[in-house]
Amino acid sequence: MKRLFVLFVLAMSTVCLAQTDSSAKDDTKKSKKDAKYSTDQTAGKTSERAEAAATVLQEIFAAPDKGVPEDLLGSAKCAIVIPGMKKAGFVFGGRYGRGFATCRAANGWSAPAPVFLGGGSWGAQIGGEAVDVVMLVMNDKGMQQLLSSKFKIGVDASAAAGPVGRSASADTNWKLNSELLTYSRAKGLFAGIELNGAEVKQDGDTTKELYGKEIPFNTILAGKVPTPAPARPFIAEIQKDFREARASK
Repeated sequence: MKRLFVLFVLAMSTVCLAQTDSSAKDDTKKSKKDAKYSTDQTAGKTSERAEAAATVLQEIFAAPDKGVPEDLLGSAKCAIVIPGMKKAGFVFGGRYGRGFATCRAANGWSAPAPVFLGGGSWGAQIGGEAVDVVMLVMNDKGMQQLLSSKFKIGVDASAAAGPVGRSASADTNWKLNSELLTYSRAKGLFAGIELNGAEVKQDGDTTKELYGKEIPFNTILAGKVPTPAPARPFIAEIQKDFREARASK
């Protein structure tokens, strides 16, 4: 009888171990599936943001009389587009957003470098709505600040609200001496805007999502890496808009 009891206990232990092992495998599969789903979601957001940045440029340049002056587009060293900046909670006047920067390189415009823009003072015309931001880097000094992967607008690089109108003159000294020209679009209104104090820096998380690994900001903007598929519509739009402006100079 005692022997039968021992055999029963051993059998039950084997069953329990099998169930535990099966449960552990199921949990591992679920964990991997959840991780893949999370990665897919994140990659989807990055792709959507790149498409939104391309759309911002398309819509701005669809209104030639209200766009950026062609001579500025033809001379710009780099461009930064932040689609849908949002108002930061508990910070009066503060905003934050993610977007992409690209610079002219030997073989055309570089692959996009993900950027984060936050803080700073905003004009009274900007309310609680999402705001699209476009920045042009106009000279080598401004480009070097961007390549450093972190700088403050109006502190590390001089900035001014950019003039509007494709045929507008940009010959005044204050515009020519500015490293950055900054624009915003809110509720359909496109205008130059002051962004003094706002910080521009590399968005490390999005960089890893887009490229699959960490890549230095200046390596991307120097044109040393190919453009990932999700960001190709954005770079194609940059090439189209800025190439047309340079050709008309």
